[in-house]
Amino acid sequence: MAPTHRSSALTYLINGSFDHVVSPFDRGFAYGDGVFRTLVMRNGVPESWPQHYQKLVADCAVINIVCPSAELLMDDLQQLFLLDETAVAKIIVTRGEGDRGYTPPAITAPMRVVTKSAMPQYPEARFTEGVNLYVCDTQLALQPKLAGIKHLNRLENVLARMEWNDPNIADGILLDTNDQVIECTAANIFVRFGDVLITPSLRQCGVAGITRQRIIELAHTLSLKVSIETFNLGKLFAADEVIICNSIYGAWQVKSVQVQNMQNKTSFYQKILKKSALGANMRTALMAS
Repeated sequence: MAPTHRSSALTYLINGSFDHVVSPFDRGFAYGDGVFRTLVMRNGVPESWPQHYQKLVADCAVINIVCPSAELLMDDLQQLFLLDETAVAKIIVTRGEGDRGYTPPAITAPMRVVTKSAMPQYPEARFTEGVNLYVCDTQLALQPKLAGIKHLNRLENVLARMEWNDPNIADGILLDTNDQVIECTAANIFVRFGDVLITPSLRQCGVAGITRQRIIELAHTLSLKVSIETFNLGKLFAADEVIICNSIYGAWQVKSVQVQNMQNKTSFYQKILKKSALGANMRTALMAS
């Protein structure tokens, strides 16, 4: 039977039902024992769905959770989102219920949650003039077993995001405990030196977003060399160009970090907007604002 699209007032599904609730014994609720993805739903279609689902499966595998099937999640999305709307979907997969204590049960029934939120209305200037970043005091702990995955334990990001209230700051740069640039609180980051595009290594901590991977693949088609390596703020400040990216707004060029203006020589940012679907995120955000 084809999925039924519901009222726009409904904002979440739990295990495919509008009536289920989250148990206090759910391990995602109790311990952050799970993973999630955030993506744009446009006219009933999840953007970059193959990449998002592939990453969800991979992240679940890292912590030994059985990922729900793509068909099951797609049915949830089609139930929750209207065919004529653009909104943000969040997919959460937890290990499911268990007894008190950290030891996971031998047999689990993973819980899946799909939520719907309004598409953010970003200022037009963020796309046309660039964005300002803050350098967070909160640093990311090193944990290579969890590096790269989007797990539910995001307290470091929460603490970092509490550090500023200035609406002119789009995001904050997160360093690790070795003072190396890793990412932003809600985005990945790139620096460019001439024809070399560099993004931080995420072997020790951080989240490997799918837009980061899309830009890495796109860079090769624009005759740019890509390097994944560690670097500090000094190198970032010396870059010809800095770009941040995520799955909701696509990509933004950075015009300043704290009070230091960036150089932004010969924009790679404009090239990726012209050559990729990342530009669609920009146009939608501008129309919504």
